[in-house]
Amino acid sequence: MIQSYPAVKQDSKGYNFGTFKGVMMPSLLTILGVVMYMRFGWVLGQVGLVSTIEIVLLSTSITFLTGLSLSALATNMNVGGGGAYYIISRSLGLETGAAIGIPLYFAQATGVSFYIVGFTETLLPMVKQNAWVMAQMQAYGIPEAWLPAILGLTTLVLLTLLAYISADLALKSQFLIFTLILASLLWIFTGKPPECPPEYAAVANDAIPQGSFWVVFAVFFPAVTGIEAGIAMSGDLKNPAKSLPLGTLGAILISLMIYLAIPIFLNYHIDNRNWLIHDKLILTQFTNVLDLPHWLNIVLLAIWGASISSAMGSLLGAPRTLQALAHDRVIPNWIGKGFGKNNEPRIATGFTFLVAATGILLGNLNAIAPVLSMFFLTSYCTLNLSAAFEGIVASPSWRPRFRVPWYISLAGALGCIFVMIQINFIATIVAVIICSSVYVLMQRRSIESRWGDVRAGLLMLGIRNAIYALQKRPYDEKTWKPNIMVLTDSPKARWYLVHLADALSHEKGFLTIAAIDTTPGISPEELLKKEKHIREELDEHDVSALVKVHHGTHVVPAIRELVRLYGFGPIVPNTILLGDTTEKHNFTEYARLIILLCQLKKNIIMVREGVTQPIFNRKPEILIWWRGWTQFAAFKLAIAYLLTQSEDWQGARIVLKSIVSTDEEASQQLDVMKNFIDHTRLEAEAEVVKAQAGTTVQQTIIRESQGANIVFLGIRPPLPDEDPEDYAQYYENLIKSTEGLPPTLFTLNSEDVEFRRIFQ
Repeated sequence: MIQSYPAVKQDSKGYNFGTFKGVMMPSLLTILGVVMYMRFGWVLGQVGLVSTIEIVLLSTSITFLTGLSLSALATNMNVGGGGAYYIISRSLGLETGAAIGIPLYFAQATGVSFYIVGFTETLLPMVKQNAWVMAQMQAYGIPEAWLPAILGLTTLVLLTLLAYISADLALKSQFLIFTLILASLLWIFTGKPPECPPEYAAVANDAIPQGSFWVVFAVFFPAVTGIEAGIAMSGDLKNPAKSLPLGTLGAILISLMIYLAIPIFLNYHIDNRNWLIHDKLILTQFTNVLDLPHWLNIVLLAIWGASISSAMGSLLGAPRTLQALAHDRVIPNWIGKGFGKNNEPRIATGFTFLVAATGILLGNLNAIAPVLSMFFLTSYCTLNLSAAFEGIVASPSWRPRFRVPWYISLAGALGCIFVMIQINFIATIVAVIICSSVYVLMQRRSIESRWGDVRAGLLMLGIRNAIYALQKRPYDEKTWKPNIMVLTDSPKARWYLVHLADALSHEKGFLTIAAIDTTPGISPEELLKKEKHIREELDEHDVSALVKVHHGTHVVPAIRELVRLYGFGPIVPNTILLGDTTEKHNFTEYARLIILLCQLKKNIIMVREGVTQPIFNRKPEILIWWRGWTQFAAFKLAIAYLLTQSEDWQGARIVLKSIVSTDEEASQQLDVMKNFIDHTRLEAEAEVVKAQAGTTVQQTIIRESQGANIVFLGIRPPLPDEDPEDYAQYYENLIKSTEGLPPTLFTLNSEDVEFRRIFQ
């Protein structure tokens, strides 16, 4: 149920307009504009009364739903200048605001030309009948085809000068125009319908093909987009939270009643479709009791006034959108510079003049209208999504005084998308590409906004739902990926660990950089400062990872506590990546750490930098020493395969090598390994090495590993109840016996996962 509550007065800068003058009147004057007077007959003639009413109801329902969403958003924040852009950017973030705000500005600026072209269409026949004007044009050699552009540009210059002088003066002039429009509607509805001219009566209705519903809809839709004029004045309102909902919804409902009455009235009095389609000024031909000359026709004067006021409304609103974009540093700040005590955006008005002048030179009302429709629908869709997302997330900060259920706003957004696709699918894709391009550009510029937005809440909601769903699903080895935790004192000191972990996760798995701080008496603030410093280092290298600095008196107990407690629900590290140690006095502690990680069912990747340089003049080689198809071998293969999927290791050769004693064994082992590679669909090579007399297995491994970029070797898991001292002795032997190898990954999998199933 939609509820409304009294608004709290807010401070604002600018003119401090009230609801009627600042929102309702600009909105109504833009809605009841050129399309109503000059295209309603065309719409009725193209698709008939029933479809015309459907077009009115559909377009108005989208605007009404958007008005509801706007009302909720406006009563939940202190709305500044910029209208729809300001609201969207403060809700969905600066990038989304800019992605919509920049196209919206061009739509508003092009709207100026749209209304001026409509004005010149009505003025043109009268000017052409003026002999003096036509004689002067002929004397100066000005082609008659230039006349619409000359009239349009002259009108634009005069309106721009008025906007430069004062927005207040411009809005005050609109009171007279508003009165004139009301008088014209009274004139039409109480007037006598004209007789159908013979040139139109000669064509029967059945001979005229039915127009396309969506093409006609696209031409008509700008008639209901007048609420943008009121929204754009948000920074000049005395109380935006009160004025925006009341003024916007009031204007929509009043215009709906008028828009339903006009086609019914026309259909009742005029039944000739050919006349309705081709006579743009058919509403001016209704006569009344007053016998006035043609140039004093109240309907014609109202058309002029409505066209001029609609153009003025867009000419006032578009620069304020541009000014807000400049204030947020989306565009150069100097464009948004304000002048005078009321912060007039004169430079932005100059830019708007240039855009509008370009639109006037196009000179085709029906060509401009669909472009406006697409960009206005895009902004309406985003406004609705903003309110829907705020309602879905339902954070404590979402407390609008005008409450609208989130599904109503979502319906408005879906309605906009549906209508855009129906109007022109290609144009919809183009609009999406333009908005997406601006969004990506803004992301690359990394402008830090000065406000929070709903995106964090949306992400949190998505994470919550995903974790709950993940927790309920049975585990399957075929979806296994390493959730890596890198243990390091300082990422800078052992950056190769971070680089390797990033290559393994390659922005698809989870990666945590964890550090243990044993500094006595370190404060939580200092730990957070250290985390921030590590995060900055990662950002510099474009590494996506979580950061955790954990404090403990001793390293191994602190790691035990960290590994046990770190994570959320089913999202916990399953693989620990760490560097080796070659200092003998650390061997026992290191052995104790490996035993601990095995007890906690964590996979281990121990990295040792090589003392020899690998060969880089050929394709990178990943060498795996093979001792049969075991769980340990499957884990090594899984890690090696993930490594080849990263950008740095793309195209690397995976080579499986095995040591045999005889030529017969070599042939058999090679066949087994090739069959295995073919069965598992791995892009790998198999090689067999025959052990030489008088050399150990370790010596053979070192000799045959030269030239590889990275070598995979397994390490023995600790025995049950094995003492750390005993395992330290094994570790010492391992380090000594593998000296001279290229960079090596020693792997040990302890997780309760059937890794061989990954390759089935």
